[in-house]
Amino acid sequence: MLILQHPLEVHQAKGSARLLHLSLSGSRLVTGEAFDPLALQNLLDTDHRVNLLLYPGDAEGCHPDPLPTEPSQIRLVVLDGTWRKSRKMLHLNPALRQLPRLALQAPPPSRYLIRKAHRPDQLSTLEATCLALQQLQKGPSVQFEPLLAAFAGFVASQRR
Repeated sequence: MLILQHPLEVHQAKGSARLLHLSLSGSRLVTGEAFDPLALQNLLDTDHRVNLLLYPGDAEGCHPDPLPTEPSQIRLVVLDGTWRKSRKMLHLNPALRQLPRLALQAPPPSRYLIRKAHRPDQLSTLEATCLALQQLQKGPSVQFEPLLAAFAGFVASQRR
């Protein structure tokens, strides 16, 4: 997993990307907004995995081959930032726009009650990523329950 974090999110006490990164082995957290094209390509081409951008919308036709059915062959690329910031990151980085996308299917209401959302299904980076990983594994997975429970505790402590 590759987490691309907007620079204004780095010092957010309520941010979830750092917790996600620290909890998922093999993840990589990189900060930036407009990445050097060569550096971004190097991040995306580190092994033989297929990159899949966790982002709403359909990018059909951006990837000539069908996606692998084995989740271990996929690198999930996650943008961490507000919707406005993530749209800007997408706009400024053509290589990201070219990636096939994974849109969440029927996301539940967010439990991230410490940040304002315009809609109930606007999830935190951590929530969205756990849901995406479950989706890639073709069903619910108890593997992410401890992480989501820790996140719930984090939210509760921030609300106090």
